[in-house]
Amino acid sequence: MTEKEILNRFELYLESEGYSVVTPKGLPSTTYDYAHARIPFVLREERISIQTLMNEIDLYVKMYDFCGLKSNIGNKSHRAVINALKRFQEFVTKQS
Repeated sequence: MTEKEILNRFELYLESEGYSVVTPKGLPSTTYDYAHARIPFVLREERISIQTLMNEIDLYVKMYDFCGLKSNIGNKSHRAVINALKRFQEFVTKQS
């Protein structure tokens, strides 16, 4: 499966879990942000593939969470990066 396919499935997963699809103004919301902005940001930041992230998701969650090496990045935008990683971790776990 390609990165785009995985991220699209992640977006659908978030939607099925009740995350917002659009803001009150009709703009893309949490599902789009996590799947198409935050997770790709981590991929670029770490210079890894989506498959590597999936295989080592626990490591990256620890790295971006409180007291992790990159917690300063994980905490940005009301912890959107770490929250996206944690939701991706749930997604990966449910795919196994």
